[in-house]
Amino acid sequence: MKDNKYISIPELANILGISRIALYKKVKKGEIKALRIGRNYAIPQRFVLSLLGKELSEEDKKEIDAAVRKTVKEYGEVLKLLGRE
Repeated sequence: MKDNKYISIPELANILGISRIALYKKVKKGEIKALRIGRNYAIPQRFVLSLLGKELSEEDKKEIDAAVRKTVKEYGEVLKLLGRE
């Protein structure tokens, strides 16, 4: 990926392996954050990295931590037994 701060929809569609139209629909629905510049959209590179799983946002980290705590609370004893095997 380039060192630019933003990436275009055609570039991101190519990276994700989906059509530009599908990506435009995701932007319109708000599933992908993008800035509108005239008739074009620019997607922040930091969002692309999080989308690809290379960077986690603070919200993502909190969600993962909550899921781990819930799992340990519900299955703590089972996890301890499995760890002994």
